[in-house]
Amino acid sequence: MHKSEKLLNRLDEIGNALSKKPGALALIGLGSVGIELNRLDQFSDLDFFVIVKAGSKPQYLEDLGWLANIAPVAYYFANTPDGYKLLYEDGVFCEFAVFDEDELGAAVFSPGRVVWKAKGISDEIGIPKRPIKLKQQPSTEWLIGEALTNLYIGLKRDQRGEKLSAMRFIQSYAVDRILELSEKIEKVGPIAADDFNIERRYEKRIPAMDRLLPEFLQGYQRNRESALAALSYLDRNFEINPAMKQSILKLCEHVE
Repeated sequence: MHKSEKLLNRLDEIGNALSKKPGALALIGLGSVGIELNRLDQFSDLDFFVIVKAGSKPQYLEDLGWLANIAPVAYYFANTPDGYKLLYEDGVFCEFAVFDEDELGAAVFSPGRVVWKAKGISDEIGIPKRPIKLKQQPSTEWLIGEALTNLYIGLKRDQRGEKLSAMRFIQSYAVDRILELSEKIEKVGPIAADDFNIERRYEKRIPAMDRLLPEFLQGYQRNRESALAALSYLDRNFEINPAMKQSILKLCEHVE
């Protein structure tokens, strides 16, 4: 059986198990097992919400038999107060949350696919009542300023011997801002963006950046080289402050 088919079958099995449980109201598939089935592949996981009647939630979180009775479970842990990450022995990985109806009404999530619902439950239960509030897009100037100053701070940390902190500033914080800047100038493909994480599907959305990312992210021992690559990208594509540019270059010359 193909992995994608196995995932969908397992989700259907979970829905069937819930249909026999008291208090269960609906199973909502999310992400690539939700309404974005076109993204489903052999590397996908099962992301889902279980919706239950008020007062029923504890029994679904305290006893995972409704999942374990379907197939042997290799590992699980409660990663939030509302749900778990769980790995079946056959490699199916789940990340899920359990909400009652009132909690679902307050939850912020992307629209999902109703895999199963109890009689009388609306087909619209998979549509969030609270729309995702898109954060205000920062200005190009702010993004450039953050990228440059993070490179500068990171290189000073690197000189002090704080390589881990330096790596975070140079290869994480500064690169995060470059990802946002790239969306302003690079050709964006037809792949849907993730509502919560710019990194998801980034290489497919902005293929021109695929070859550059390894230059920005050269690892713990190559903070200077990573900073120079990031600075070069900024300098090629944007107007950057000459004093900051020279300060960053000077720090790079002195990093051992």
